[in-house]
Order: sequence, then structure tokens, then C-alpha cells
Amino acid sequence: MKRLTYIDWMRGLACVLMFQTHCYDSWLSPEARQSRLFVWSRLGGTLPAPLFLFLAGISVALVTERSREKGMARDAIARQGMLRGAEIFGLGILFRLQEFVLGYPHSPWTDLFRVDILNMLGISMMLMGAVCWLAGKGSPAEARARSLVAAIAAAAAVALATPLVWSTARPKFLPWPLESYINGVHVFGQPQPWLFPLFPWVAFAFAGLTVGLWMFTETAKKLDAKNFVLLGIAGAAICGASVLLDGSRFHIFGAYDYWHTSPNFFLMRCGILLVILLFAYWWCRWGLPEHIFSPLAQLGKTSLLVYWVHIEFVYGRLSILPKGRCGIAKASCGLAAIFLAMLGLSILRTRWKQRAESPGGARLQGVPAS
Repeated sequence: MKRLTYIDWMRGLACVLMFQTHCYDSWLSPEARQSRLFVWSRLGGTLPAPLFLFLAGISVALVTERSREKGMARDAIARQGMLRGAEIFGLGILFRLQEFVLGYPHSPWTDLFRVDILNMLGISMMLMGAVCWLAGKGSPAEARARSLVAAIAAAAAVALATPLVWSTARPKFLPWPLESYINGVHVFGQPQPWLFPLFPWVAFAFAGLTVGLWMFTETAKKLDAKNFVLLGIAGAAICGASVLLDGSRFHIFGAYDYWHTSPNFFLMRCGILLVILLFAYWWCRWGLPEHIFSPLAQLGKTSLLVYWVHIEFVYGRLSILPKGRCGIAKASCGLAAIFLAMLGLSILRTRWKQRAESPGGARLQGVPAS
């Protein structure tokens, strides 16, 4: 399937936002963490995970709809998507095992059961595959309409239930490794906002699935580029609705925590994602990436690889700077070094993959893609 540049560009943007969040969080001294830069860094850090999940939803929709149009059986389509999700989930488990081994003996064994973004990406893809299978009977248009409704319902249900499962309706009867997948409680007795449980994170994947399915409707196809303008306007309107709802007194969903569990913050981030989608499409169709090399689009092609590798050089034993002891200037230089190193790694991986897929690269045909 042909890669879409604006999707890669958005993944690359998520990578850069992730780099800066992790680098400043790991390296800045306590004094530097009081700066305005750190506040803005943390705010930017609220976007990478939603971006990755949102784009995973769009990708699942694109693969599903193109497979439906080719006449592929719904069982085969669902199996393909769910197996890919299971693969990502397995990689998430492997990543946790790697971090435990590299951090031994200081890393606690409980970290093996920590719910990270790869775990949630895998689970989200499996759930989306199941939903598309359940709604996949009939013609492609009928299946698309049912899948669209199901995706919207799933995103709304998860967003609305999140405050409850984090507070008054916590499934405390479950062992903590299982409850962690529901609300990120881990071993701390209370849900942790830095983890990635089903509630609320899977809702962003279903939001992306909704957008991806919408792109295949006849209305969206007729609108062509105007469809992205429509999505951007909808995103701005959703952000406005989030602000209005947050300012109202109508909060009925458990304990109200705007920045972590509120459906209003979910709306805000979804609105921002739609605005970013509009900008990414415009920029990649008429801006510089159309004519010259785009570092963000390049990073987006190998987002899993650069995510995996950079963690050890920022948080692990191989950290390129002393953790918690750097000023803003030194940490910023480290961030630049991480960006350039990951960009170089991405370019090398892409070229290696191209050699494997070229007629003269038969000896590399078994190399898996990132």
C-alpha cells in the first residue's frame, strides 16, 4: 500500500514532541524544571500518545477499506489487522523485558507489567479489527457505515466512562496487573496519568478510525482537499466546545479532572488532532515536503524503531547526559543530538529496507519492516 506523506509527517511530529518531552523530563535539574520551558514541554507532551493512537486508527481504516474494495473476506481483513495488533502488543512486552534486563538490578520486577504505549497500540488495533469484523457484513458501503457508527460509539463510551473507572467505579477486585490495563493503577494504589491504560487512550484510536472511515465515504471523496478543511473546521469547533463544557457546572462523570480523565480534555485533544491533520495535509501537498527532504516524514516512516532506541539513550543506562543534573542549554543540545541521531538511524533503516525490496537485494528479502 502506498505511503501517505501527511500520515508519516504527523508520526514524525509525534516523534519530535516525544523526544523533547522525554529529554527535558530526564535531564533537567530540579531548578531548571521550574522554568516556563519545562511547563511548555510538558504541555507538548500531551500530544504524542494521542497522535500515535489516532494515526493507528486512520491506518486501520485505510487498510480495512482498501481490502474491502478489493473484495477480501471480512474474516481475512479482521485477521490481518488483529495479528498486526498482536505483533505490536508482543513487541511492547519484549520492550518491557529489554528495559528490565538493561536496568537490572535497579529496575523493579513490577515494571515488566507496566502498561506502555506499545501495549495500548497493540490492544487498540486488535479491538478495532474486532469492531470492523462485527460491522463488516454486506457491501463495502454498508460495512463502512456500520463501522463508522460503531467507532464513534466506542470512542464516546470510553471517553465518558474514563472518570468513573479512575475514581468511583474502579475495578479494585482485579489484580493490579489487570486493573492497570483498565486505569493504569500499576502498584501505586491510584491510577497514574503517565501510564497508558484502555481508559482513556483507546478512545483516540477509535477517533482515528472514525476519521479514516469517513475519508472513504462518497461525500469525503467528492470534497477531496476540501474534506480536510472541513475536518480542520470541525476540530476548531470541537476545541471551542471543550472550553465551553469545561467552564460549565455540568460535570456528572465521577471525579472531575480536566487534564487526565475529563471527556472535555479528550474533546480538546481530538480537536487539536484534526487541526494538525489539516495542516499536515496542506503542508505535505503544497508545502516544502512536496519539493525537498522532510525530516519529520522520514522519522514517521520508522517511528517504532526510533521510539524503541531513543528511550535507552534518554532514560536508560546509556543516557548521553547525566539525568536530573542539566541546565536548559545542555539539555537542549542533548535533544538536538538525539534528534539528529534518530534521523540518521531512520535514514539508514529506510535505505536498508529499500535494498531488501529492490530486485538486486534478494539476499535481504527476509528482513522485517519497522
